[in-house]
Amino acid sequence: MTRPRFEELAWRVTPIGEISLRRRVDPRLGVDVYEVKIDDDFLMSSLFTVAEQELSRLGLAATAGDALDVVVGGLGLGYTARTALEDPRVRSLLVVEAVGEVIAWHERGLLPFAAQLTTDPRSRLVEADFFAMAASADVFDPASPGPRFDAILLDVDHSPRHVLAPANADLYTAAGLRGLTRHLRAGGVFALWSDDPPDAEFEAALAGVFDRTATHVVPFANPITGGESANTVYVATTAPGPAEPPR
Repeated sequence: MTRPRFEELAWRVTPIGEISLRRRVDPRLGVDVYEVKIDDDFLMSSLFTVAEQELSRLGLAATAGDALDVVVGGLGLGYTARTALEDPRVRSLLVVEAVGEVIAWHERGLLPFAAQLTTDPRSRLVEADFFAMAASADVFDPASPGPRFDAILLDVDHSPRHVLAPANADLYTAAGLRGLTRHLRAGGVFALWSDDPPDAEFEAALAGVFDRTATHVVPFANPITGGESANTVYVATTAPGPAEPPR
């Protein structure tokens, strides 16, 4: 049976709008394209995944040691999380997603590449508000109280200035970033994807909180325009502490 050229695979009303997962055939490239929309705005596409993957690679490259415990904020199509699992040092991966339906897309196999994430024993998908958890003094992972994380990789908002929910903006301030560091081990890394060019004000906020910071412009081919586009990945590292015993 021939598959249709376009399908709406899932749809749900959420607090941030109507979220939908669609599959279409791109006639020029001859490939299936998976897209996520909120209302009429495109949130992500399987055509553009280079920077989401580089978020994991750049963030984990800045992380020292082995047996890493990692948090990914935002599941989406799963590229950031799956790329993190490619690093053999990753011991555990906690993926925090606010919309339960997005987790269900992966668990139901609506995305052909989802099994890489859902069957890996190192990973867990948790329905929760990442931003509320990041601002809380409580442990990030109630199922594993006590330990902090080696890396937190965040890909939810379009950028620190273009957020999906007004409350998210608090995280990108100096106070919000200081709160986030409570969940990182000494020498831990916070990495953030952004659709906007480098933002000097946000870079200053990072530099005022973290020990080391770097801003990476990630170029990629754009099959829609036939040219090149770019995203930004910020990587910030907390100050190192005394050597920890092997974990």
